[in-house]
Amino acid sequence: MDIQLLGTNLADLVRVLSGILISTCQLLAIFVISVGIIRALLIFLRSSLFQPQTTMAFQRSRLAMGYSFSLGLSFLVGASILKTMLSSQWEDITRLVIIIAVRTALNLLLERAISNSQAIGDLALNLDTNGKETGKETAPETAIANP
Repeated sequence: MDIQLLGTNLADLVRVLSGILISTCQLLAIFVISVGIIRALLIFLRSSLFQPQTTMAFQRSRLAMGYSFSLGLSFLVGASILKTMLSSQWEDITRLVIIIAVRTALNLLLERAISNSQAIGDLALNLDTNGKETGKETAPETAIANP
């Protein structure tokens, strides 16, 4: 099929499609981060109202929100790459490199915080109310899914 018959050229088609993909990535980032914030708030409120350990509620809600922020940042990095895909100016490419570096650093810091929170959560879940080990281990995903 000839692109000229459609009344547009290939460059315009790529620009339109990249615009749609950029908007989709940004909307997905907003959605994922929003769902993560709401989920973290629900986990925290449910755990803090019905269980005496608000420290664990805080850790579980923080983990849930951290996962969402990490995924949302990944979507935003993808959108930034798509924005610069058609640009041939060094200024835009330099801006992209800086944005990706900052977002990647934030993502790595989030992952480190998540790992530390999981380790603290696993340690706390293995202790009973007297501070003695219970011998049971709980996966971090289970702790997040079942507060």
